[in-house]
Amino acid sequence: MSPLQAALVDDAGLFPPTALPMREALVRHRHDLAGGDPMLTHRFLCPVDRIDELRTGLADDDRIALGLIASAGISDTALAAAAARVDADPRLRLALVEIACEPSDLDAALPAAMALGTPVFVESPDRADTPRLATVLAGRGAGLKIRCGGVRAALFPHPDEVAAALVTAAAGDVPVKATAGLHHAVRQRDSATGFAHHGFLNLVLAAARAAAGGGPGAVTAALASTDGPALAAEALRLPPDGAARTRRLLRAYGSCSTATPPAEAAAFGLAPAYPTEGQRS
Repeated sequence: MSPLQAALVDDAGLFPPTALPMREALVRHRHDLAGGDPMLTHRFLCPVDRIDELRTGLADDDRIALGLIASAGISDTALAAAAARVDADPRLRLALVEIACEPSDLDAALPAAMALGTPVFVESPDRADTPRLATVLAGRGAGLKIRCGGVRAALFPHPDEVAAALVTAAAGDVPVKATAGLHHAVRQRDSATGFAHHGFLNLVLAAARAAAGGGPGAVTAALASTDGPALAAEALRLPPDGAARTRRLLRAYGSCSTATPPAEAAAFGLAPAYPTEGQRS
């Protein structure tokens, strides 16, 4: 396993476009835990308002590392109550928290999330504010969440938008987590929707360039590339200290599929070959 890819992918099976029912999402997550694919973080992402549904679906022997996802507008009280229910359940362990707030509201929103004692990543509801949020987060001990896609074309940011956020985060030593739209290794246009999706390998190489002090142009070029072999070759050339810097910046991303990222990383020689979802048992 390339150190660039290890423990990179969070399980976002509950979220669109896959949006698995809770029972199916848990079955898949158990299979992934048993399989032990090293590219997966083995964290299960769940919205705050579905914690009770999650607990109902758990088996007695489940032991799940949980990422608690709070959408914009969820109160500090609701977040704390959800975290308390997680803490009270021996089958769950709170592993991270993601919240959404405007940069101007950070002073009010961040303390309650930080008080939960796990890594916290913050997303701006207005994507245009993401670089400014990265600046405001510097020195606060929390990370930046970058949204890379969604269910509408307008939710997919241009490469230069993502680059601006990465460069700003790198300059402020703010860790980054990404979400949505990163369905494949390399940037491509979805034949069914026509949406131009960012690739997770593009994102990793963009983070590598940003972490090395690269400017917006170089980072944008990595995000815009559709040359998979060239991106893989750059990843394989990165020295260990460069890989470490990259992953200090880019911590993980959420994926609806937990089989496609490892399979495509393996195809580029960046990961061992593991069974697909349909082959896992």
